[in-house]
Amino acid sequence: MSESADLPESRPEPTEIRGFLHYPGWLSPVEQAQIVADLRRVVAEAPLFSPMTPYGKPMSVRMTSAGRFGWVSDRSGYRYSETHPGGTPWPAIPDSILRIWKAVSGTERAPECCLVNFYAEGARMGLHQDRDEADFAQPVVSISLGDDGLFRIGNETRGGKTQSLWLRSGDVMVMGGEARLLYHGIDRIAPGTSTLLPKGGRINLTLRVVT
Repeated sequence: MSESADLPESRPEPTEIRGFLHYPGWLSPVEQAQIVADLRRVVAEAPLFSPMTPYGKPMSVRMTSAGRFGWVSDRSGYRYSETHPGGTPWPAIPDSILRIWKAVSGTERAPECCLVNFYAEGARMGLHQDRDEADFAQPVVSISLGDDGLFRIGNETRGGKTQSLWLRSGDVMVMGGEARLLYHGIDRIAPGTSTLLPKGGRINLTLRVVT
């Protein structure tokens, strides 16, 4: 696939929601299918796993990573690691994903981690902050693929009023500036709202600079 096909000239303008930049439908169906194909190769090298929280409870989301670092969790805590739980280095971030970062991140630095979260029916992600990175001036770029996910935006501290919106397949979200340390999460997915993944479910990619 040519780069001109990957990045057509016309792209939706973002909508700002409490500092988050939401690009609805930013990826075409062809681009989405290409990314899924690339992710299958990532998962072949670094299989999806179910992280255990430090409290001894398994997360409902299955995950893996690409890039120099991956995100892991176990009884020792949440952290970035240069190796998969199986002991092997993480595979490289596919070019089809890197191009999205270059187009929307607004930073010259390259992402060092692409976290791959897979949400099956019933999976969710509680409200949390992304605080394990060294430089909060660097944004987090989120890519949604597959079934719709109900995204909740909180505040800089727990509690208070929240706001929700549905993220659909092909949407891109940039979390930077004032939004960088806001609590956020996925309340639920809507099964059957996308045909991108043959068996259903939602994939969320989050690209970030770690060091």
